[in-house]
Amino acid sequence: MAADIAPVNLPQTRPDSDSAEAIVVFKDVSITFDIKPVLQNISFIVQRGETRIILGPAGGGKSVLMKLANGLIRPDTGTIRIFGEDITKMQETDLFKLRERIGMVFQESALFDSLSVEDNVAYRLHEEHVPEEEAHNRVIEALRFVELEQTIAKFPSELSGGMRRRVSIARAIIAKPDLILYDSPTGGLDPITSTTIVELVIKQRDVTHTTSLVITHRLQDAFLMARNRFNEQTGKIEPIPNGGIDDSTKFLVLNEGRVVFDGTTHELVHTSDPWLKEYLS
Repeated sequence: MAADIAPVNLPQTRPDSDSAEAIVVFKDVSITFDIKPVLQNISFIVQRGETRIILGPAGGGKSVLMKLANGLIRPDTGTIRIFGEDITKMQETDLFKLRERIGMVFQESALFDSLSVEDNVAYRLHEEHVPEEEAHNRVIEALRFVELEQTIAKFPSELSGGMRRRVSIARAIIAKPDLILYDSPTGGLDPITSTTIVELVIKQRDVTHTTSLVITHRLQDAFLMARNRFNEQTGKIEPIPNGGIDDSTKFLVLNEGRVVFDGTTHELVHTSDPWLKEYLS
């Protein structure tokens, strides 16, 4: 599939001394629902500024992993550290505070139908009692980032599925989070709209260098992220020259609740593992 990808050393996203800081750490995490193991001994680390694409067949535990990372559910065994804090033992009130640093993009957008686009995007700001004028200006900035500034007064029912997904991204980034969790942001969308959403994920990655976990069921979306970058001068997504790959984007592949791959794009496309080769084909 991708034998033409050549490894390339791009500039580090964060040149400072914190660039190697672990933002997400799963260690021997397992969880079972109704006696059925869903995740088994999951261990991986996501460093600051890294985008980790999570792949694998349906039912492999990807969405459960995302809920664990956000503290929405707790594992049966193992530890999960987010920003250095062990969330497996954290009180709910402390989890609320931690989630203020996390942006979440749900597969179905999860917008409030009774609220306008502006109030949906500003929801967290209103909870934090941000002054109205400041909140309005930040909503405009976030909607401009996803190229939907003109929808500010509309309601979700007036938007297409792709537009609702973009509003969801605006809501996730408005508080300038330290971690963004994308739970199948292109799920249920047509290929053209999916590409638009993936390009926004790339733009967010390259403009802010925010640490991200991205679940996708589409290999083409994953490799689009790995092979392209956002050009701030042209405002466009462009292929990395000479078949290069973004070295801040890495992969985690799950199968039947276990990690079967954890590494770089180059390592993934040159794998000798029979199951992975068949999956990638």
